[in-house]
Amino acid sequence: MFDRVVVVGATGAVGRLIRTLLEERNFPIQEVLFLASARSAGSTLPFRGREHTVEELRPKVFRRGDLVISSTPDPVAREYIPQAVKRGAVVVDESGAWRMEPHVKLVVPEVNPHAVRDHQGIIASPNCSTTQMVVAIKPLHDAAQITRVVVSTYQATSGAGVAGIRDLEQGTRAAVEGRPYQYEAFAHPIAFNLIPQIGSEKHEGYTSEEMKMVWETQKILEDDSIRVCPTCVRVPVANCHSESILVETRRPLSVEEARRLLAEFPGIELCDDLAAGHYPLPCQCSGRDEVFVGRVRRDLSSPNGLAFWCVSDNLRKGAATNAVQIAELLLENA
Repeated sequence: MFDRVVVVGATGAVGRLIRTLLEERNFPIQEVLFLASARSAGSTLPFRGREHTVEELRPKVFRRGDLVISSTPDPVAREYIPQAVKRGAVVVDESGAWRMEPHVKLVVPEVNPHAVRDHQGIIASPNCSTTQMVVAIKPLHDAAQITRVVVSTYQATSGAGVAGIRDLEQGTRAAVEGRPYQYEAFAHPIAFNLIPQIGSEKHEGYTSEEMKMVWETQKILEDDSIRVCPTCVRVPVANCHSESILVETRRPLSVEEARRLLAEFPGIELCDDLAAGHYPLPCQCSGRDEVFVGRVRRDLSSPNGLAFWCVSDNLRKGAATNAVQIAELLLENA
């Protein structure tokens, strides 16, 4: 049992969801502390029936016995998290700052829960696009060993924060009304458009978002031999990331076996009836914690290939829910 739960970035979009989930899931808390930037310090946030004053994020606030759930930009995480650990806190970090550090565990509770046992003070939560994909492919990997993944993502504007959602709403309104709009979060219009770049150029023409999917998948599944070819696209959808996934396995998996494995796996909801028009849609998956899978079918170009469609709420399972689930795992293993 931890003495105190500290939510860093408590006033942000993910921080707000973390607070909601801690209440929804009845997380055992003796004391709670909400931290944010100096700009938000002094404001109040509701939690379990009373208002709590937000304090400024400073190293001296952390102490031994703290369970910290942090959602901040990478530079902030790199500055403050080591200081929290130095003072005896355990940190679940949502940022990308620590994910690929060799000494930091990268965890999706449905996929590699054992990893939390050997943590060294920091447990990282993966990128949202990686999180839903590794949940979806894990039962197939366990059954037939995945050798290759080809994935195209259709990522919602909420992945770019509040400004991303604002760009979608106000940019669309401006486009319909035929007037100009100055985009904040995106370098190109998102209204009635697709942007085939998320993140900066990183490696051989792949972006930073795409390379996260490569490296994080291999680390979580503990298999550097898995080849991943990603293409990440921003789409004019407010919330929920969608992914078209093709996997190749060492032994063939029938569609029937794959559906059974997916349906039985914790955290996955199978929605797969093409004739009835029943498959995951972002508008129906928002606000849910599951990873939704449908359109499961044989890869016509490979005898060991399967293709399917995957949708998940990127703010919940892709971020806040996964972090709170990691915190629950830490309690179980305390």
